[in-house]
Amino acid sequence: MSQQAEIANSLPGFGQPLKTNAGPLGNLFPTALGFVNSGVSLPLITLRELSMLQFMNAITDKPDWHIKVHDDTIAEKWKAEVSAAGQDFTEQMFEYCMQELRHKASFVPEPPAVPPPIIVYDGNVVKSDNAVTTDVKKELQDAMQKFEDDIPLRLRDWHPFSDEQVLDLVHPSLFPLVYGTTRVLEKGTTTLQDFAQRCGQGKVAPVPSEEELKESAPDYYGFSYRELASKTAYSRKFQWLPCEVDISGQDARITSYINNLHPREKKIYELVEKIIDASIPLWEITLGPLQDKYPEFPPRRVVFDGVEYDPDPENGPETDGPQQLPDEDEDDFWERRQEWIEATRQVVRPEPGDFTPHETPTLNIREKYGKTGLQVIVKFANIVLTPEKPAYDGGSWHVEGQLNEHIVATSLYYYSSENITASSLNFRQQCDTDEAHEMNYEQNHHDWLQTIYGCENEGPAVQEIGGVDTREGRLLTFPNILQHRVGAFKLADPTKPGHRKILALFLVDPNIKIISTAHVPCQRKDWWKEAISQQESLSTNATGLGQLPVELQTHIFDEVEGFPLGMDEAKALRLELMEERKAYIQVQDTAFQQNTFSLCEH
Repeated sequence: MSQQAEIANSLPGFGQPLKTNAGPLGNLFPTALGFVNSGVSLPLITLRELSMLQFMNAITDKPDWHIKVHDDTIAEKWKAEVSAAGQDFTEQMFEYCMQELRHKASFVPEPPAVPPPIIVYDGNVVKSDNAVTTDVKKELQDAMQKFEDDIPLRLRDWHPFSDEQVLDLVHPSLFPLVYGTTRVLEKGTTTLQDFAQRCGQGKVAPVPSEEELKESAPDYYGFSYRELASKTAYSRKFQWLPCEVDISGQDARITSYINNLHPREKKIYELVEKIIDASIPLWEITLGPLQDKYPEFPPRRVVFDGVEYDPDPENGPETDGPQQLPDEDEDDFWERRQEWIEATRQVVRPEPGDFTPHETPTLNIREKYGKTGLQVIVKFANIVLTPEKPAYDGGSWHVEGQLNEHIVATSLYYYSSENITASSLNFRQQCDTDEAHEMNYEQNHHDWLQTIYGCENEGPAVQEIGGVDTREGRLLTFPNILQHRVGAFKLADPTKPGHRKILALFLVDPNIKIISTAHVPCQRKDWWKEAISQQESLSTNATGLGQLPVELQTHIFDEVEGFPLGMDEAKALRLELMEERKAYIQVQDTAFQQNTFSLCEH
């Protein structure tokens, strides 16, 4: 019996409690999905450092950037451009960036070797325009275009409430695991050959109890946080179904069906495997800092040690500034002078020191998880613009999934863009407030928090760290400790149609195994009907269903109720899932911003 078979009856929500903090291979990676999880807060980052990161991101987007950084004439042009933009960007900041960029450039090999991925933001957000070859990109474009063309217009699955701008080609919200309905194999697993024939086998996954899933929040979070914790980060209704991926060999191999992508689409399966292969080195960098109990982030480029003012009228001659009028009350004068001091003085913004290279923690996914494999949730979606609907408004801040899926990282491959303006995927982080609370500052003087970090006292400890251009051919990975939001874009030429086509891969925490398509035989009535019909047509025994007229066979299949699910039932369940997750995203966003700056009065 295989290892999969041995553990088939021992999975979260099926033989094990759904709520868990550890897996067979160790503690789970941190995620922002839970309300009271630790390890999701990153060190505060100064506005100046954010500007530096965004500048370096823009430079590494340029063709041959690794060559241009060594050209002093080009560097001077970049300096002039960033100065002309009116940003707070000093000479020292520019020099630090150039030193770091030249250091990164030293790792870019001579062609045809592939340049390494680039860490854009700590956390880690990682980009690569070379991880997927142009040949593979073209193959995926062609394969998916054929896949789209084979879907009749009347059957095209426009994402609900998207105003026919988002076309779902493969989406995990359709035919997910439904607690109380979906059948899970008690022993053994499906294969890419028998997944449809085994439809109906297994035991119904039980509905998790409400009591089991309640969160408990420490008292120091306060009453409002405990109220949030009474909500659950787990769903009692649904779970997206990942496919199983064998990474024990040189190439990734999908061993159970991709939900809503039939295995007969062999070419697409092969291409998804190639994108998984390309994603693994980026995931290793994304998850590297998060693999230990206490996440390890690099030192800040710009360190803020304490509050200083320059000019600081408080320490200047008393003859400077407003003077007391002959008949003015002492208290009134003091208040007037204090207002002048606060309006005149300027918080000193820190400068970066000298650039010092540091080691980036990485994770060897194949070495650590080669024997157990990966679980990956797959999604294909197109954003379609037309002259009648020429603009996409973008998305909302969110993290992927609920804790049922244990998603720890995402890989997005932008495999086709046509006639659209530039757009970005934007990120924001939860911040560790301890550093701010321990800062030395004057009584009631909190202006430095806004000046240095862009944050407000009593405001959420959240910082928008920037965006990454989502150009064609780019592979982008990021962890589920960050929120992200799709930026707006529109048609470049408003008289012609345009699109963006995306393959999304959601990586399940490899330290745990959840219920996957290996454990859930086909739930789709159309796939089941097709498999049974093929089985009958190949049978030498002409006494079964195949003996009946096609019209009567269709009628018999249509009369099957309950399970497997028809498309109308599945779409109704999808609406339920979307409503549940929409509500959860709002609660999670509130929790994400619940930790606030609360500077002491001292």
